[in-house]
Amino acid sequence: MKRFGRIVAVVTLVVFVLSLVLVFSPSEKAFSSAGSTKKIVFWHITTDAVGKQMIQNQVNRFMKAHPDFKVEVVPLQNDSFKTKLKIAMGSNQAPDVFVTWGGGPFFEYVRAGKVKDITAYMNENNYKNRFVDAAFGPITYNNKIWAVPVEGAGVALVWYNKEIFKKYNLKVPKTYDEFLNIVKVLKSKGITPITLANKTKWPGCFWYWNLVNKLGGASAFEKAAERTGGSFADEPFVKAGQMLQDLVKMGAFPKGFNGLDWDTGQSRMLLYSGKAAMELMGTWQIPIVKAEKKEFYEKNLDFFPFPSIKGGKGEPTSLVGMASSNYYAVTTTCKYPKEAFNMIQYLIDDQAVKERINYGQIPPVKGLKFTDPMLQKVYDVISKAKSIQLWWDQYLPPQLAETHKDIVQSLFGLTITPKAAAEKMEKAAKEYFKK
Repeated sequence: MKRFGRIVAVVTLVVFVLSLVLVFSPSEKAFSSAGSTKKIVFWHITTDAVGKQMIQNQVNRFMKAHPDFKVEVVPLQNDSFKTKLKIAMGSNQAPDVFVTWGGGPFFEYVRAGKVKDITAYMNENNYKNRFVDAAFGPITYNNKIWAVPVEGAGVALVWYNKEIFKKYNLKVPKTYDEFLNIVKVLKSKGITPITLANKTKWPGCFWYWNLVNKLGGASAFEKAAERTGGSFADEPFVKAGQMLQDLVKMGAFPKGFNGLDWDTGQSRMLLYSGKAAMELMGTWQIPIVKAEKKEFYEKNLDFFPFPSIKGGKGEPTSLVGMASSNYYAVTTTCKYPKEAFNMIQYLIDDQAVKERINYGQIPPVKGLKFTDPMLQKVYDVISKAKSIQLWWDQYLPPQLAETHKDIVQSLFGLTITPKAAAEKMEKAAKEYFKK
């Protein structure tokens, strides 16, 4: 019995000692995390091979300078990114850094407390002064800065196949009437005048937005959107719908255009093959075409600004778009916001600026010089613009923007009249803003 008692005592002592070890020793998790790599998750929408590698190289330079950090880079298709980000934000599984266009949808995330205020970071060492002033409008809210301007100026221009224009003796139009004459000539020659892939709705909106901008001036949209004496049922909006449907009825666009997918290049393929002559698209067309069809870019691609409309109130030099096409923001759930901001800086430092110009972008920084005449030409057009109207789907709140895109797609499909479309948009705006 004494021997059994001693065994029990020894066992009890061992258990007690082990319990002390467990209580006062660092956990296995603590041991494993002490020397572990810190992680930043980064989502962007540059999906062509050249652009993806460029961004990866820029991130690699950050990781080389910060060996304790690992950046998980996730390239996503444009529209799937929007859906995935919305879900991630709603479920508190957002990335640390994400791409944004600024404006209404972005400010929804800002108001929800999902985006970090980076004003202090931007003011440090006067970093903000690196960028052109016009770049800050879409990412400034309540006098605070919420994202970094990174990727090139994005404005809508009419891109065209020079070989086709030369073959049929077509001159770059200055007026909309001249443009319509080009459409008629091309149609008579069996060429699709304008390529369009409108499955995702926004590409077709470029036509409506530019028509309204040239008809009513930038203030027409701003007054309607801000509810400051304007209406989406005003004459410029109705007239723009009529002019858009006139193009459809003329056969200006390819068959089935409302079902073609821009993300997979279905509109550009028609441009490359010579089956279509023109496309109204953003200046991101430059790096994309350069990557997909370099020879076409160098020999065949050119552009002209959206032509003026006789009797319209819009400035001849006015554009639709933004001074920076893509911005990058840090989420409030990011564990390492200062380092995440620093990673973004590597995307637009001096080396990155050179890489982006070579890629075909016009970075939103001051004092740029170009060797590519196409980039210089775009830069000159942008710098001469009296106004740049922000993309409507970025200006409007997300819910209203989706309604608007649906309406414009219906206009293209000829399933709604221009007057009914304008009235439907105005009704939706009244209901949303309760004004």
